[in-house]
Amino acid sequence: MGDNIYVLIPLAPFMLAGFIVWSKHKRRELELMSQSNTESAAQYAAQNARLEQRVQVLERIITDKSSDLASAIEDLRDKPLN
Repeated sequence: MGDNIYVLIPLAPFMLAGFIVWSKHKRRELELMSQSNTESAAQYAAQNARLEQRVQVLERIITDKSSDLASAIEDLRDKPLN
């Protein structure tokens, strides 16, 4: 093997070019995954905010002693979940 190392020297530029292409591909792959994770996090945050609003309404209904409890429940039932 030591006597044939000079054969590998001309292959070095090709191996380097392959490594550069591979590293660019990996970088782009990581950017796309990061973008996808950011979008997912934004969607979860929006859904969490909607759920918190609904819980606040339910807490208000439960603690409310007034007589319009039925209308508040019906209003909540009519709201879309999106």
